[in-house]
Amino acid sequence: MPYNYDVNTRSIYIHWPFCPYKCNFCPFVAIASHDQFMERYHNALVAEIKAYASHYSSKMPLDTIYMGGGTPSTYPDALLLDMVCILRDVFVFDASTEITIEVNPGTVRPEQLKLWKSLGINRLSIGVQSLKDPVLKKLNRHQSAQDVYTVLAQAKDHFENVSVDFILGLPEVSAQEWKDLICTAVLWPIGHISIYFLMVHEDTPLYFGVKKKQISLPCDDEIVDLYYWTIEYLALHGFEQYEISNFARAGYQSRHNSVYWDRKPYKGFGLGACEFDGITRLQNQKNLSKYLESIAKGEEITIFSETLSPEQVYLEKVMLGLRRSKGVSYDLLMENLPEQQISLLREKVTLLQESDFIAERDGNLVLTPKGLAVENDIVVKLSL
Repeated sequence: MPYNYDVNTRSIYIHWPFCPYKCNFCPFVAIASHDQFMERYHNALVAEIKAYASHYSSKMPLDTIYMGGGTPSTYPDALLLDMVCILRDVFVFDASTEITIEVNPGTVRPEQLKLWKSLGINRLSIGVQSLKDPVLKKLNRHQSAQDVYTVLAQAKDHFENVSVDFILGLPEVSAQEWKDLICTAVLWPIGHISIYFLMVHEDTPLYFGVKKKQISLPCDDEIVDLYYWTIEYLALHGFEQYEISNFARAGYQSRHNSVYWDRKPYKGFGLGACEFDGITRLQNQKNLSKYLESIAKGEEITIFSETLSPEQVYLEKVMLGLRRSKGVSYDLLMENLPEQQISLLREKVTLLQESDFIAERDGNLVLTPKGLAVENDIVVKLSL
């Protein structure tokens, strides 16, 4: 089923899959050593964007634009300039639009920062992950702690809105080293921190290293304790948790990511890009050659589409709502449910409240500190 062009889509995602290297834990649509395809891929992106815009009689206004990857900081300057010009030709956006670009330390030149600022990009998302150089090297992440400090120092002269990513649970990172990292980060000129638990994805070098017992990971209890400590420490230093993995100073919450959590429509462009129109989720072709060829021939590039059932919509509301500190509206969950299922839901909620996994606040169901660590289990318990 195609994307519904009648919905009010005010957010777009642009995927730049090229990387100077691929990290050992990376499960994303990212490719290394293919720089010779950058210009051809850029042209395909432009064609895809123009094809989408052709469905509308006037320019569509945008609230957020997100350039993710891959490593978008490797987008050649001239091509990125052309991309923004194309976007301005077919969409309406201004200084109030949140425009994010993901960057990796060690891949950013000072003149790039000036260019991005001049193009209207106003938010940087920096993939720090760790400041421990030997750990990063073993993960095939070609950056150093000094690269992090360099890009932060350069960015503060051009960008007020800066976010950093960390990974909790990396091998060979002690509890004290993690705490030292967080204590250091709150002193940086940033407004947002994302903290992700290390996930071991199948068919990645990390997966095979763990499977062969060449790599050992911290125990789950230690990670949970560090997560709780991190929440408290960040709150003491002005970074309030507003989603399970995200913390921000006042006014610096990610507006684009909130589109995903609120289940609002967004359009994705590029290799493996995903999109959602409120009912149907779709994903683009993930093979670079096939994507380029299909765009050139004007052929369909969607390789997956799923129209959600009422039960799936409900489950998403639970899952995405509980991830956020404000929780999920009790009334929203019960919307369109038959009386029998409403009664069943109330019973499940009562049991979870009695076990101190969730609480009700201002008509919303929210996870308690105890529930944060077992969010997936709670979602399953609340399923219909």
